[in-house]
Amino acid sequence: MLPDSFGRIATDLRVSLTDRCNLRCAYCMPPEGLDWLPAPDQLTDDEVVRLIRIGVERLGITEVRFTGGEPLLRRGLAGIVARTAALRPRPEISLTTNGIGLTRTAGTLRAAGLDRVNVSLDTLRPETFRKLARRDRLPDVLDGLAAAAAAGLSPVKVNTVLMRDLNDDEAVPLLRFCLDHGYELRFIEQMPLDAQHGWKRAEMVTAQEMLAALGREFILTPDDSRQRGSAPAEAFLVDGGPARVGVIASVTRPFCGTCDRVRLTADGQVRNCLFARSESDLRGPLRAGADDAELAGAWRRAVAVKLPGHGINDPSFLQPDRPMSAIGG
Repeated sequence: MLPDSFGRIATDLRVSLTDRCNLRCAYCMPPEGLDWLPAPDQLTDDEVVRLIRIGVERLGITEVRFTGGEPLLRRGLAGIVARTAALRPRPEISLTTNGIGLTRTAGTLRAAGLDRVNVSLDTLRPETFRKLARRDRLPDVLDGLAAAAAAGLSPVKVNTVLMRDLNDDEAVPLLRFCLDHGYELRFIEQMPLDAQHGWKRAEMVTAQEMLAALGREFILTPDDSRQRGSAPAEAFLVDGGPARVGVIASVTRPFCGTCDRVRLTADGQVRNCLFARSESDLRGPLRAGADDAELAGAWRRAVAVKLPGHGINDPSFLQPDRPMSAIGG
């Protein structure tokens, strides 16, 4: 397994398949984009699948989520999903995406073995979408959500980041939209993972503010906390249920003590926390001929030194050098 020194065991693997993206969301990257990883630095499809196999067969990984950048830009995605679904024991397989491209790929990915998707949607207003994502693609995202639901990639989860003076007045409309369409909405506090390092705590919309806004229109009842486990979202029944809404309060209500996640970047680095200041290289040993046991050992050592928490609320906190698009969500 993948234990750390604080008794946590990593079973949820987040695999970034690319650092590239077709949006330029303000909380992630600058308008001009970033310098993408050179192709030779990225793991090949075979290398990705081999490391996932080691994680599943030797290290107790039970969930695999493909991320980016935007993972739908990875040409070999369907094949990687199919080969992951063929592993035994079969892990749960999910995808975090901006939704652009799901209209043409949702059915193929479902047939390959993808279980569900998380789609980022921060606004329902076209002009706000253009300002936030710097692209005019809102209809494509909405169509992608519908395609995912039609393909059976359920539950379709929607991830929303509220930003002050931009979309912080849309909590209620977004929840109504998701309730009407059968999607499960999760609000996420904006985290210090932007490439510009411009995050300011005072400008962040907090979980308390989100819940207060929703509480003016809906009756929110905390869901059974025992069912949360290591899930990052604190769940609430909406108007008595069964519909739910979640809030991921990474900054104001950290859940580091139950974290079970480990991350593999597109260039083959293990990150034991989104906010880690260091990484452990698996690509180098893999390409140098290391066998499965050696790679598993390196992976265990990487997770063993995981810190007790992300430290955002510590005065000495330093934002990671790599932005979210390069780390993987």
